[in-house]
Amino acid sequence: MFVRNLKDCEEFIAGDGSILRELLHPDKMDLKLRYSLAHAVVRPGESTKPHRLSTSEVYYIIEGVGEMHIIDETAVVRPGDAVYIPPHARQHISNTGSSDLVFVCIVEPAWRKEDEEVL
Repeated sequence: MFVRNLKDCEEFIAGDGSILRELLHPDKMDLKLRYSLAHAVVRPGESTKPHRLSTSEVYYIIEGVGEMHIIDETAVVRPGDAVYIPPHARQHISNTGSSDLVFVCIVEPAWRKEDEEVL
């Protein structure tokens, strides 16, 4: 059995500016996964930098309120929302609330730096 707690994951600033902790990544752990799983935080009044991945991605909102921007569409997101982001789609998320916007990111196939372009 493999269990990893968020507190045991190193926090860093991702290329898009979000505060990230990687929970699961097949290239960094001996796991038979095709996806990666990360925990992200965007502080109140902040936004991630516009970026795109060559892979698909899903955000699952845990806490806070924000606006998700994908290509030319915008939607309000709140806890319980899952957002599908297609490959190569220009995207960013803005925290429009007064508390942290917290979400998990699932990238399939697993995230790799060379698959991301910060715009």
